[in-house]
Amino acid sequence: MATSFRRQRLLGNALRYLALTLLTLLTIGPFLWLLSTSLKSGAENIFAYPPQLLPAQPTLDNYRRVLDTQPFLQYLKNSIIVAVLAVVCNLLFSSLAAYPLARMRFRGKGLVFGVLLASMMIPFQLLMIPVYQLAIWLGLQNSYLGLVLPHACTAFGIFFMRQAFSTLPDALEESALMEGVSRLKIWWYVLLPLVKPSLATLAVFSFIGVWGDFLWPLIIVDQPALFTLPLGVNRLSSTFSLDWRLVAAGAVFSVLPILLFFGFTQRYFIEGALKGAVKG
Repeated sequence: MATSFRRQRLLGNALRYLALTLLTLLTIGPFLWLLSTSLKSGAENIFAYPPQLLPAQPTLDNYRRVLDTQPFLQYLKNSIIVAVLAVVCNLLFSSLAAYPLARMRFRGKGLVFGVLLASMMIPFQLLMIPVYQLAIWLGLQNSYLGLVLPHACTAFGIFFMRQAFSTLPDALEESALMEGVSRLKIWWYVLLPLVKPSLATLAVFSFIGVWGDFLWPLIIVDQPALFTLPLGVNRLSSTFSLDWRLVAAGAVFSVLPILLFFGFTQRYFIEGALKGAVKG
C-alpha cells in the first residue's frame, strides 16, 4: 500500500512538473526566438527549415546598428519618464479614490462602486476621442503630461486598492480616529504602509501597461523627439522591413526594462497578488 501510494504521488508530481515545463516553454519560447533572431549574423537565414534556435555565429552588431540608425536611448528616456510619472500618479490617485470606497460610509457608495466596475468593461478605443479632445484643450499634445494623462488614474487601480484596503482591520482606523488623526493622515501613515505589497503589484501592472502602450502615444505625439519605445520599434520595422534581425534587436531592447523591473519587484508582486484582491 505504502509503495503504491508513493509511486502514485511521484507520478502525479512528475506530470505536474511536465505540464509546468511545457507551459514555461510556451511562455518564454517567443522571447527566446526573438533573442536568437537578434543575435544572428547577416549570413544566417532566419527563415531556415528546420528552424535553428541557436545562432551559428552570435553577434551584437544588430544592436549596434539599431543604436546607430535610431535614437533608441532617447526613446528609452521618454518611456522611463512617462512610465515613472504614470505609475506614481496611478498609485497616488487610485489609493486616494479607493480609501473612501473601502473605509468610509456615504450615500451612493454602492452606486459609485458599481459604476466603477462597469467602466472597467469599456475599451479605451471608445474613450479615445474625448480623451484626445481633452488633451488638446489642455494643450498637452506633444508633451509628457499628455502621454501620462490616460494612465494617471485607472478604474482597475481604484478597484484593486479598494480590495486591499478592505482587508485591513477596522480597529486600526478607529483607534487613530479616537486620537484625533485626520482621514488624510490615516490614509498616508496608517493604511498605505500596510498595503505595500498591493501597491507594488499595482505598480507592476501599471508599468507594463504604460511601457507597452502604442495606440495613445501614436495619437498624441507626432514629434520623434518624444517617441516612446513602442513607437521607436514601429519606426524601426518600417525602416528595416526586410531585415528582421534589426527589428528583433529593437524589440529585445524594449522588453528588457520590463523584465528587469519585474525581477526587482516580483517578491512584492506575488505577495500582493495573493493577498490584495481576496476580500470582496
